[in-house]
Amino acid sequence: MIPLSVLDLSPIVSGGSAAEALRNSVDLARRAEELGYHRYWVAQHHLTPGVAAAAPSVLATVIAEATSRIRVGSAAVLLGYVSPVVAAEQFGTLAHLHPDRVDLGLGRSGTTKLAEVVGKVPDAQLTVWEQLNRILIPMDAGPYLNQVRSILEFLDGTGEHHAVAAEHARLQVWIHGATPGESARAAGALGLPFGVAYHFAPETAFDTIAAYRAAFVPSTRLAEPYVAVSADIVVAETTSAARELASGYGQWVLGVRSSTGAPPYPSPAEVAAFPWTERQRASVADRVGSQFVGAPEEVAADLEELRAKAGADEVVVTTITHDHAARVRSYELLAKAWGTPG
Repeated sequence: MIPLSVLDLSPIVSGGSAAEALRNSVDLARRAEELGYHRYWVAQHHLTPGVAAAAPSVLATVIAEATSRIRVGSAAVLLGYVSPVVAAEQFGTLAHLHPDRVDLGLGRSGTTKLAEVVGKVPDAQLTVWEQLNRILIPMDAGPYLNQVRSILEFLDGTGEHHAVAAEHARLQVWIHGATPGESARAAGALGLPFGVAYHFAPETAFDTIAAYRAAFVPSTRLAEPYVAVSADIVVAETTSAARELASGYGQWVLGVRSSTGAPPYPSPAEVAAFPWTERQRASVADRVGSQFVGAPEEVAADLEELRAKAGADEVVVTTITHDHAARVRSYELLAKAWGTPG
């Protein structure tokens, strides 16, 4: 059976709070485990009004403690904001406490300015730790590839310097990406599993998977390519009910693509009152058109079609609705239609 996993942004809804969103994430993780979902990925977004997932190592720890079987990971720890040694030590510590349940998912980063705001300094001001990280790896590789190699060496205990909290931790290392560039090539070159963000960049997803497969070199961690493909979904008992629940998605994506980032997810009243222009609708058509919305069997069939087209080994779903109970119900209905072992 194809594993089904969850990606959680810890969305803040209009009228809600970050505290409420984080509590909802823990609640959803517990329910996802009961339903038979395979992994629970938590995100990293900074200075974003509508997303509470800013500290994946913290949230993953809380969720691992609140559950007992489901794998818990980051999608992704952004290495533009976090040094390799810190990422390795944080998730190595978590994996020592919860062996064989932790996935350290890695991504690149956002803008240089945002990196400075959240604490990652420019190259000219490298910290001692960052200088040590660079000692560990050949400098003819790309910078991101260097960072990931450094993490793998910290985890394996094979470098000159030793991060004892990370060494020999029983976890999986993933790379996540949305374009056929550095992330896809690094995942392939290092023989790591790869999560492709169809939900975020549907237009480049299949080229991204192709780039990963073309670059893949077998490793001690993985003998052949392994792909997880993500999709944004909303499921309800009927197609019309699902469409109503998903009606705020376009407005939310419009905010995501603005200078302020993802806004709180709009209420039904805000959705009804929003003054759309044709230009605005066109600007979000790709994301709205790639969201799978409908009754359980309908969405399950759409996901299987996506999985087959991508040649994916795993499917990851993410759902945002204004009502938390409706969001949980969406995961319940999909799990039953997919046939998860819950």
